[in-house]
Amino acid sequence: MPPENPSDPPAIRLRELEKVYAGGRRALDRISLDVPRGSMFGLLGPNGAGKSTLINILAGLVTKTSGTAEVWGFDIDRHPRNAKASLGVVPQELLFDAFFTPYETLELQAGLYGVPRAKRRTMELLRAVHLEAHAHAYARTLSGGMKRRLLIAKAMVHSPPVLILDEPTAGVDIELRQMLWAWVRELHGQGMTIVLTTHYLEEAEELCERIAIVNHGRIVANAPTRELLGLAREKRVDVTLEADTPSLPAIAGVSRVERLAERLFAIHYDKRRLSAGALLGQLSAAGLAIVDVTTREADLEDVFLDLTRRSAA
Repeated sequence: MPPENPSDPPAIRLRELEKVYAGGRRALDRISLDVPRGSMFGLLGPNGAGKSTLINILAGLVTKTSGTAEVWGFDIDRHPRNAKASLGVVPQELLFDAFFTPYETLELQAGLYGVPRAKRRTMELLRAVHLEAHAHAYARTLSGGMKRRLLIAKAMVHSPPVLILDEPTAGVDIELRQMLWAWVRELHGQGMTIVLTTHYLEEAEELCERIAIVNHGRIVANAPTRELLGLAREKRVDVTLEADTPSLPAIAGVSRVERLAERLFAIHYDKRRLSAGALLGQLSAAGLAIVDVTTREADLEDVFLDLTRRSAA
């Protein structure tokens, strides 16, 4: 991937972006965000957090209330055609004309973007998403996974430098998911900026270099993935006792205890107030004999839940 020129504007730049729907519902609350060029960027948040509204504003499908938004340096209000030409969006919904073939679907989309026939890459894109054999089959005959792949090819017909994948692996099997991510990694390796929204947090943790978390229309976190993982306050240790006990003693710093089996407990504790060694020491001091211990490091799901809980409080 070519190095980013510091003088270039970010792939996406949002400043004080706000959207208030009729009736007063505030979907976006003065969001400011930069997506670096050439990055694999995760945009996460619970349902209703504002992710889809943000994407639809960038795609020109929803009108913002205030603030500014740029795609590849083009303001979506002052240069809407250039901004749209710089962006490809793969939506969640599988929307197609049932009587168009994949080949016709891509040709029509390329025509809408003004791509000359000599520069169209229809068969190349169909090969890339493994749909070449179905190029002339009606879209209604395709499986859900095939339709998902066709959506990705459709978003690529005008060779945009920025690609937004909105829940691209929702409802697909593991094999297809792995194939989609292999292709996404290939696109990213060629220098494309990719913005990913997903409910599969392990995907974001594995793929994304940087992640922003949105909740109630606000950015509650925006940091490199490794830094976010370091924000997790809560850790967990699973303890197997020698003898059964109805409950564990109260220990300062322990947030909750789950009984997983007759002698097995999952103990969640605040790592800023208590260490695993101190926790086990207090259990031993209370007369509990420990026969096995398993610790679990925090992952992105822990961070996500922690940050969204705090922002909702």
